[in-house]
Amino acid sequence: MSVYEKTFTLKDEDHTMGNAVRYMLNKNPQVSLCGYSVPHPMETSVNVRVQTSGEVTATAAMRDALLDIISVCDHVNDTFDAAVSAHAAKLPAPMEADKK
Repeated sequence: MSVYEKTFTLKDEDHTMGNAVRYMLNKNPQVSLCGYSVPHPMETSVNVRVQTSGEVTATAAMRDALLDIISVCDHVNDTFDAAVSAHAAKLPAPMEADKK
């Protein structure tokens, strides 16, 4: 096996992470083959197979895909926080209870 093809095992992960990694890897034009499998439904691990065209190593392609996922998650988090803040700014000020 060369540095251009490798199988990575992601521990404590399931189809959610496997599919996200597969999607990001397949967006990379230097990745010629990528797929994932869950060895057994009772196991919490995902095997991700990566094969590149030879311009980058499989490890570098995997690292780039994981960094892309982090960037997407950061963007989603920032967008959500901005939307919550914008919504909170539109709400009327809470009324104080009448003091007796």
